[in-house]
Amino acid sequence: MAELDAGAVRQYLSFVLDDELYALDIAKVREVLEFQSVTRIPRAPEFMRGVINLRGHAVPVVDLRLKFGMQATRQTVDTCVIIVEADMEGEGVVLGALADSVREVFELAGEDIAPPPRMGTGIRAEFIHGMSKVGERFIMILDIDRVFSAQELSAVAGEALEDGPPPAREEAPAEA
Repeated sequence: MAELDAGAVRQYLSFVLDDELYALDIAKVREVLEFQSVTRIPRAPEFMRGVINLRGHAVPVVDLRLKFGMQATRQTVDTCVIIVEADMEGEGVVLGALADSVREVFELAGEDIAPPPRMGTGIRAEFIHGMSKVGERFIMILDIDRVFSAQELSAVAGEALEDGPPPAREEAPAEA
């Protein structure tokens, strides 16, 4: 994610994982889908739940809870798949990220985003772009391009690339 101008205002999509608030830059989000059945892929990493059919194309689905060391996402009425486009060495990789629920799209100025806290050498935090407060709760702003290593994204992309990238989302015409 590009560094932000202190005064620049950007939009973020907030979502919940294990009762904690997270957010992604809306520019990286293609769409949000209701949870649907996932086709498992043998010998895939544990966080790789499988693939879904998105308009005739296989899109890998990852469980962010597992990736972050939490328990696997349980399917509820609120469970959803956030379709994102991550950057892998200059190429866009489309994948789905499981979330317990999606909250809202909100705006934040760059000056309202604090750098991620230092947590020592044993904890990887490079995927946290920053932190902010919404009401009394902290929200972790993720850098989806850094959540997965290049090797992990290559593995995830390789599972879906055989089918080709999914088409760009079509915008519904505005009603007059």
